[in-house]
Amino acid sequence: MGSTISMALLFVFAVLLLNAHLGSCGCFKRIFAFGDSIIDTGNFRSGSIWGPPYGGTYFHHPTGRCSDGRLIVDFYAQALGLPLLPPSGPEEKTGKFPTGANFAVLGSIALSPDYYSKRYNFSMPHWCLDWELGSFKTVLARIAPGKAGTKRLLSESLIVFGEIGGNDYNFWFYDRQRSRDTPYKYMPDIIARIGSGVQEVINLGAKTILVPGNFPIGCVPVYLSGHKTNNSADYDQFGCLKWYNVFSQKHNQLLRQEVGRLRSRNPGVKVIYADYYGAAMEFFRNPKRHGIDDPLVACCGGNGPYGTGRGCDQNAKVCRDPSRFANWDQVHMTEKAYSVIANGVLNGPYADIPLLHAC
Repeated sequence: MGSTISMALLFVFAVLLLNAHLGSCGCFKRIFAFGDSIIDTGNFRSGSIWGPPYGGTYFHHPTGRCSDGRLIVDFYAQALGLPLLPPSGPEEKTGKFPTGANFAVLGSIALSPDYYSKRYNFSMPHWCLDWELGSFKTVLARIAPGKAGTKRLLSESLIVFGEIGGNDYNFWFYDRQRSRDTPYKYMPDIIARIGSGVQEVINLGAKTILVPGNFPIGCVPVYLSGHKTNNSADYDQFGCLKWYNVFSQKHNQLLRQEVGRLRSRNPGVKVIYADYYGAAMEFFRNPKRHGIDDPLVACCGGNGPYGTGRGCDQNAKVCRDPSRFANWDQVHMTEKAYSVIANGVLNGPYADIPLLHAC
């Protein structure tokens, strides 16, 4: 009888070990996140994202996420054994946020709107990193008052710092009347602002910060449709626009360098670079391996060559099975694509410290 019980206990222990990576890391008590629509879990309170067909795959109703289902940050939370991250906005003044909060807002930019209006006479949305960090500090002062309280709370937390900065380029590139070379001029300022933002949360007491790079924007349907050319030399072997992917790679190169500087400046702090570009290229290089039919075509939109033509709303043409698609609404990705990217960051090789090994 005793040996039977011992064998049973050993079996249970083995099962627990084998499944430890599925959600019992336990080393982070909460997650705080910043960024734009790639990570916003419901702070942007209007628009078509609050109507069907958004949210249909996992939640079975719209949740304010720009996808058919879960986002990358949702997969992080589940893998770390935490509840899905609530948006900060609805309870900013009252919520205790025991397992963290999401300050990301759809349309957010890294630099301030004034930066663009003064230098380039260009109008940008008012949501920006300054606003998100300001809101974060206001919440911290309430839920963890005093320097010691803030440091203790943040030392037990994972900070997901973006992706942020993509919209500083997107909004400019969407206006095709303007020179596409200009964003190269302000790219260093975007990188510097991301770096200073990361340093701000480190100064507050954060010990683990994930800093994601930009996606291969030359593979995004809205870019492929809006910047379509008749010159085959403008496209790579996957059908993506070369110039825009090279641009994304330059941003990521500078961001990696900034992450290196932050590490050298802050010994004892883990600043992790997440290679969203490389992780996303997995389903452009090998779509069939991930069960994706054509990664360049949007699931929700129109009848154009890239599934584009109109916006994604309840009257739009929607594919039958979003899990066969990488792109959801011509700009944002499907839950399936986000799961591939998240797995590459959680388990490697698309983070210089795989997130599940960062405990």
